[in-house]
Amino acid sequence: MAERMRDICNTFEGKRVLIIGDAVADQFLNGEISRVSREAPVFILRHEQTVTLPGAAANAAANVATLGGTAVLLGFVGDDLNGEMLRRTLADAGVVTSHLITVPGSTTPTKLRVLAGTEYAIRQQVIRIDYEPSSSIDERWYGELIGAVHEHAAQAAAIIVSDYGYETVGPEVFEAISSVAGEHKIPVVVDSRRRLLDFAGATTATPNREEVEQIFGHASTEDECSSLRERLGLETLLVTDGSRGMTLYQKDHHPVAMPVVGSKEPVDVTGAGDAVVAAYTLALSAGASYGMAAEIANHAGGIAVMKKGTGTVSRGELLQSIGSAEAASSSSHMS
Repeated sequence: MAERMRDICNTFEGKRVLIIGDAVADQFLNGEISRVSREAPVFILRHEQTVTLPGAAANAAANVATLGGTAVLLGFVGDDLNGEMLRRTLADAGVVTSHLITVPGSTTPTKLRVLAGTEYAIRQQVIRIDYEPSSSIDERWYGELIGAVHEHAAQAAAIIVSDYGYETVGPEVFEAISSVAGEHKIPVVVDSRRRLLDFAGATTATPNREEVEQIFGHASTEDECSSLRERLGLETLLVTDGSRGMTLYQKDHHPVAMPVVGSKEPVDVTGAGDAVVAAYTLALSAGASYGMAAEIANHAGGIAVMKKGTGTVSRGELLQSIGSAEAASSSSHMS
């Protein structure tokens, strides 16, 4: 299986993936705690640097690019500094942003994480500040987005819908995605934080366990996850489960549990789901079975959670992880 997985990863190059969804600027403000303020019982943070990285759909697109695919990102950003910086970081990652729509007067969704520590201590997150659009986007911009979906889908090997609650992919946009995907026989992979039930009819989805349990209102069973897949009309449902790995629910198959790859103690889970959906989608577009695509995605998630901040996974790292797992397996069998 490891050899086949490597063959699949080596064919990611040039696979064109359309990523449609909420483009978010993930910012990390680093600073040193120097003293306590005289104005209030709070620490004074001496600013060192602020880094802007792609988040949400933008991070899924960045992962597609670093894994070797051609990532085309469709969505909205505001006409603000954070939108400009997000475009710049996406361009540096090799993401095609020519149809990322700038909405005049809108705010680019931004998550600013303040990382603080004393001089020789590790920087830790002390607060997160979110900047969100204050008003809904005008229908004309949705019309432009739908036009871009129709224009680019025919050349795509797969489509990712990345929904983080900012309503980029509403009913009309998803209807357009479903229509062109059906016409051109393109798989649609959904990663939705809170609206998974709104994306019935997609090919597959990659929720985490918490998102599934929010749907049921309690801890989910295997039968419930299988019924959710059927309810949504999905071919498969890939549920990620943190340190316990992930489980694949597939039509006409028993659930397949995959143990976590690498350490069970993650450094930072920020953006891990984006790496999973990117690797999973690329593997499917390269001809992998759902099971093999899930195994590849499991490696990508294992790499992502060992990086601080919103990181991306490269194809080289993915191949190395697969090789290390193969070597460890061979060693255990010999002993």
